[in-house]
Amino acid sequence: MPKQDPPYLRIADHLRRRVLGGEWKVGERLPSRAKMAKSYDVGTNVVQRAQEVLIAEGLLEGKTGSGTYLRVPEPRLPLVRTRAVEAFPAAPGPGGEWESETAALVPADEEVAQRLRIEPGALVVHTRYEFLLERRIVQLADSWEPMALTDRSPVTMPGYGPMHGRTVVARMASIGIRVVRALERPRPARATAEQATLLGIGSGDPVTVIERTYLDDSGRPVETADLVIPDSRWEICYELPVEAPGE
Repeated sequence: MPKQDPPYLRIADHLRRRVLGGEWKVGERLPSRAKMAKSYDVGTNVVQRAQEVLIAEGLLEGKTGSGTYLRVPEPRLPLVRTRAVEAFPAAPGPGGEWESETAALVPADEEVAQRLRIEPGALVVHTRYEFLLERRIVQLADSWEPMALTDRSPVTMPGYGPMHGRTVVARMASIGIRVVRALERPRPARATAEQATLLGIGSGDPVTVIERTYLDDSGRPVETADLVIPDSRWEICYELPVEAPGE
């Protein structure tokens, strides 16, 4: 006999057909889990798992203490990545601002150490950024800089000192380090529970993580960062120059 899907997946599939079939309007509250559990003859925990599948797909959204609703689609805004050196990581549109929290003397884990070409355990400065647009967190970022580069300088802590709020490129230039290029590796991911809470999306919702590393004119990494961008809100675009023939 062919193996059957677990009950919550079968219910999720049926709910998906009901949603896509227009049974509920956008923004409308779905029946309570208890009512759905009775109609499907299952426990409320099975209905909850089924709804979590559709929340992860972006069809539904859960509101604490209120219930589960048909998700209101949000317009996706363009997030343009260009060859030009930009702010960290970018400030899409007016009215945006960054909030940050920095910790020094943080031992680099193996992944960060590999990206910065330093020994695992070497000390780095770790900064967590939240980008707010209209007082709402819409992007997250984690940044790491080798302390050996900036230690005992005015720019050791990105959120403090005379270069507070300036880009990585400007801060490094102020201590004689010339950043000339950035390497970016976009990869698809799913929002962790912490990321989802901060971004106001569902746990497991699609996000794009851009692993970005700034390099100086000797090819040395001077900063690496993970930019977490919710797919439901941003359409990532790359604008690249094209050289004309003969140039």
